[in-house]
Amino acid sequence: MDNRKRPSGSSSSGSLVYWSSPFPRQPARVLIVEALPPWWSDTCTVLCDALDNVLSLACSLDGPCRIPLLSLYAISRQQECLLPFVQVRGNLARLRSCVEELRSIPGEGCIRGTARGGELLRQAVLDSLQQFKQYIRHTSTGNQASNNTSVEVTVVTSQPGRGIVRQLEVGLKDVDLVSLKRLLVVQIHSAADWGQDTPSPEATHTEDSLMLGTEVDLQRVDNSVFAMETVLKAWLQEQGGDREHLHLLLPSPRDNPIPVCVKCDMQERLISPALIPLTPNLGVKTESVRDFMPVTKGSANQSPAPQRLKVIKALRADGLCESVLYGLPLLIRPTTCWQLDWDEMEANHNLFHALCHTLRSRDLFLLLQVEPAQRSTAGGSGVYSHYVLQPSPSLSFLLKPVVSRELLLPCSLPVSTQDPLPETMQIIQSSLTQLDEEFVFNPLSLSSNLYQHLRSRGLLSQPRYPYRSAPTAAHRDQSQPLEGPRTTASRQPRQQQNQGRHLGMNSKVRATVAPLPSSLSSQSSSCSSSMGPPPPKASRPALTLLSSSSGSRRAPAPTRQEEDNDGDSMVIL
Repeated sequence: MDNRKRPSGSSSSGSLVYWSSPFPRQPARVLIVEALPPWWSDTCTVLCDALDNVLSLACSLDGPCRIPLLSLYAISRQQECLLPFVQVRGNLARLRSCVEELRSIPGEGCIRGTARGGELLRQAVLDSLQQFKQYIRHTSTGNQASNNTSVEVTVVTSQPGRGIVRQLEVGLKDVDLVSLKRLLVVQIHSAADWGQDTPSPEATHTEDSLMLGTEVDLQRVDNSVFAMETVLKAWLQEQGGDREHLHLLLPSPRDNPIPVCVKCDMQERLISPALIPLTPNLGVKTESVRDFMPVTKGSANQSPAPQRLKVIKALRADGLCESVLYGLPLLIRPTTCWQLDWDEMEANHNLFHALCHTLRSRDLFLLLQVEPAQRSTAGGSGVYSHYVLQPSPSLSFLLKPVVSRELLLPCSLPVSTQDPLPETMQIIQSSLTQLDEEFVFNPLSLSSNLYQHLRSRGLLSQPRYPYRSAPTAAHRDQSQPLEGPRTTASRQPRQQQNQGRHLGMNSKVRATVAPLPSSLSSQSSSCSSSMGPPPPKASRPALTLLSSSSGSRRAPAPTRQEEDNDGDSMVIL
């Protein structure tokens, strides 16, 4: 599931491209929902809507599998496994039916004791771990081990989160939790609950916890669909951490010959729209102007209709984060379409100039929306793509796609309030002084060695002897025996056609090769039939060209006397 085969983009190569998954160790997921009254009546709709949205997105994503396995438990009057471990990709119908079953749990009733609820949570965690071990045992064949050797359990509750964490730690203290990678307790709270329990959002550990290295986290979120989507979308991000992702190499400082290496991890900020198979695409096609234009039905030579972008909001330039932009920018300039008259073109140019000048003087961007040209065939309303229009001093705009809420991934990066250590500051500053500084970046100074690479790859893919088949065809023609006068006569019309085709290529210099006399043709045919294999083909007489001085476009026809006198030679025009 992690590594997939895809045909390469080049049509000249029939090989397959093997791309390794950046998610080799994604854990299986277990979601335990505490559906106890009276809190469940307030959180049921929020949680189920968020779960429905995230699962719809996860099932539709192309590329490597981000959520390999999922299991769902509900704790109401008793512990109930609504969904045993199943693969997420391709199971949208089953997952949605499970969400509807969770939504149908009643939110009214008696409140059970806290001790009883903690025992049900403990049993649900243990049951999910046992189920995961059985699933791995049955799906692994022979010596082939599964990449998913760990599981993460997420408990969603409306009770005070610190008490739930304490109950789970005490209940799971003497249990073998080797396969449990992480245990997350998510507390859904309302505005009135803030003063009751205010734990740190960081990981919560106690001295009595003996969970064999398992992380126990407590996270408090608002009672909103977006907040729960943020929690569940963390499942779509890479959960590896076995090795760093990249090394940032800086020049060596003056007092140290060893280069400075900064080891970093990477994190996705958004889901690429290219991973969602949609028609039309969700704003991903900005590589060329034709890709950006709307799809039209009709002739291929017909020009597409103009794309209509509706301005829906003005944005402050300093309030737009670059991490929410993706794709390749397109350059927007005033039109020079020849179908417009001069007055309309001049008026449009003035409007364009005024818009660009106003946005630059006010330091504003424009937020644009492209409405779907047609509704979805499955009954949906289609998708909307959004863009940001940035003004430029050169009387032009840059059009860049911007991410929407559905594709945004959680990102909580703390702001550093402490100054770095003086030793590290000295190392970095000494390293940066070794670099050349440019006031204006010129992309022409960069070379990627692309031309040489394409030439070498193109030459290696071509055959070594591209003209090898020509001698074979000539040898095949020589090896066929002649059939006598009938064969010669049948080839004369084609020879005359070829002569006529060559005559049309030059209007001033013309020549015609007369066929051999019938006597010679009959002699050669009789000799070939009586003496075995035919002799080698005789060379043609030399052509004598006569340039037309009068510039006439048609040569005079040969006379009968010239044909009789020059029987063995060609006729000169």
